[in-house]
Amino acid sequence: MTSSHRPFGLPAAVAAAVLLSAAAGCSSPDAAAPVVVPNPPAEEASFCQALAKELPDTVAGLRRSDPEPGSELTAGWGDGAIVLRCGVPRPEKMSDPKAQGISANGVRWMLEQRAGDGPRLTSVYRKTYVEVTLDERYAHDVGPLTDLANPVERAVPCALEPECS
Repeated sequence: MTSSHRPFGLPAAVAAAVLLSAAAGCSSPDAAAPVVVPNPPAEEASFCQALAKELPDTVAGLRRSDPEPGSELTAGWGDGAIVLRCGVPRPEKMSDPKAQGISANGVRWMLEQRAGDGPRLTSVYRKTYVEVTLDERYAHDVGPLTDLANPVERAVPCALEPECS
């Protein structure tokens, strides 16, 4: 895993669209609380559908357990420990020049620490935004991104070259 933390300002041009990881599959009866399913424009939804086909069965050793309601725009692992949403709106925090960034296996993410919980990460420089939320066990570990970066890279095209390379 290649990973680096550093601040970055995201230009207004990057207001393209945020892909929050998506996935298809059956929901587990043990899945965690429901999540809000994004409602992206058709082009972004097509990237999410492609991402759904690329997502792994396990992330960070946790088995797939998609949240309710079932959707190609959402995916989960470990009964809510890791949740992906694809096609989410651009987070306001991306306009903050002090926003923190991280890179995992060639995909760049904006990092937001959440009080009393694990981090929320949103892909940047992609044609749609992908959001990954991690529970408190990942408060200081963004390792699950290593399992998710390659599917995002394959399914969601870069919106701003050379930022994705």
